[in-house]
Amino acid sequence: MQTMKKRILILEDDADLAEGIALSLRGEDMEFVLCDCIAKAREEVKSGRFDLLILDINLPDGSGLAFCKEVKPMVKVPIALLTAKDMEMDIVKGLESGADDYITKPFSLMVLRARIRALLRRNVTEAGQVYEEGPFCFRFDAMEFYKDNQMVELSKTEQKILYLLVSNPGRIVTRERILDWVWGDGSEYVEDNALSVSIKRLREKLDDGREPKYIKTVYGKGYRWECFSEEK
Repeated sequence: MQTMKKRILILEDDADLAEGIALSLRGEDMEFVLCDCIAKAREEVKSGRFDLLILDINLPDGSGLAFCKEVKPMVKVPIALLTAKDMEMDIVKGLESGADDYITKPFSLMVLRARIRALLRRNVTEAGQVYEEGPFCFRFDAMEFYKDNQMVELSKTEQKILYLLVSNPGRIVTRERILDWVWGDGSEYVEDNALSVSIKRLREKLDDGREPKYIKTVYGKGYRWECFSEEK
């Protein structure tokens, strides 16, 4: 399974703001398509794959709310709305249009990053990705996991950890990154031992708990998935 960058469409007629959002998130395995009007965004959505849409509400050629309602049936990805308004009725209208989150301007880029990461995590199990390597077949969209053609039951936490590991074959995934991926903004309140226990259970189900062959510990750093080259 190849690691694909998350593609995010930003529909915002303020070019400086759109560029600022893209720059603040760059380096996190994301790429951006910037559109300054609904017409351009409509064409991009029709012709490309996206993992998240960020839509301004007030645009030169129409309403982001209307566009959100239009594209929601076409795309199975999260949608976040950007607006300078913070009235309760505007928030209600946005959510009724199909938006998954609502971010009011001005906003902290740190907060924006956290909200976007949360939306992307929400969409993980809908990514439709299948991993097939060695004795494994993992269907993350259907939440079906097999080793040697035998189905293995995984908890939601174990599924998230596994997805992150197999999406980065041969690369060290730090404990901090796993904690943030699985537990999100509340990761600072999660005991460090919780991750160790989850890794132990994952190994017991998919690996050798005493002598891990696939989920390797990189001491002082994190973990690494090492099945990708075994059968090649």
